[in-house]
Amino acid sequence: MNKTVLVTGGAGYIGSHTCKELAKAGFTPITYDNLSTGHRYAIKWGPFVEGDLRDQALLRATLREYRPLGVLHFAADALVIESMRNPAKYYSNNVAGSLSLLEAMRVEGVQKLIFSSTCATYGHPQFSPLTEEHPQLPSNPYGRTKWMVEQIIQDFGAAYGLDCVALRYFNAAGADLDGEIGENHTPETHLIPSLLLTALGKRSEFVMYGTDFPSRDGSAIRDYVHVADLARAHLLALNWIGAHRGFTAINLGTGRGISVLELLTQIQKTCNRQFAVKKEPRREGEPGVLTADNSKALKVLGWEPLCSDVPTLIHSAWEWHKK
Repeated sequence: MNKTVLVTGGAGYIGSHTCKELAKAGFTPITYDNLSTGHRYAIKWGPFVEGDLRDQALLRATLREYRPLGVLHFAADALVIESMRNPAKYYSNNVAGSLSLLEAMRVEGVQKLIFSSTCATYGHPQFSPLTEEHPQLPSNPYGRTKWMVEQIIQDFGAAYGLDCVALRYFNAAGADLDGEIGENHTPETHLIPSLLLTALGKRSEFVMYGTDFPSRDGSAIRDYVHVADLARAHLLALNWIGAHRGFTAINLGTGRGISVLELLTQIQKTCNRQFAVKKEPRREGEPGVLTADNSKALKVLGWEPLCSDVPTLIHSAWEWHKK
């Protein structure tokens, strides 16, 4: 049985953790990455092809060489603020790049896709927790690019028979529980690593945006899911899609929210470090509470978060960032 899978963006944060999960399950992940934000050291579990999604010829040659049973598509730019300042970059890489990949898959006869999507496709929450039926009204170019790719995928499904599971992540966090790989972005904008870098003295202060949200302590509440749980969800989706047709969207979150102030307090306690906190006004358009309804993930994939409790999220990331 063919157990080869093409993983675009496999040198990145979630992609590399998923490659490890795939290899543990007996798959051979073929990492396809241009290393613009990924890391060569994170490619440990299969062959590597260095290339850009927009390189149609290289994509097709890679698909012909390895004949994967499917594609896991992580490769994308993913900074909301950057997408607002430089939307051209996001539409080129995320949308045009994904279209290039889909066309290569169509021509080479690869019909199964697991797409790395995001809760940013929902935009400002009209209710919480968010279900997959929540209207998709993305409020920034990053979210719009992911929403557009979902629409393109569905059109390819209707016309060419492409089957896809779109996994809409909430807030990915944590690091490999074995300490082999972790989160390493430049610049680092995610909350937990930003707090940990401040605790390590690599930043002079932590900037907190917003203390007047309609939440239990005035700070924003988000749903954090461990990267190892996300990786396992991709494996489950890959196994599930082998026997299912069409397009399915699934939220990946815990259903539990934790506030910025709660995380700040917990990290200072866990790391035994105190540090300066600068409070700034909330950024325009940020919702106060954003959490997932993950019941569909359990029903369809049999997935539930196993290591997304706050102590594990913090401890695993702390051990990685201390290296």
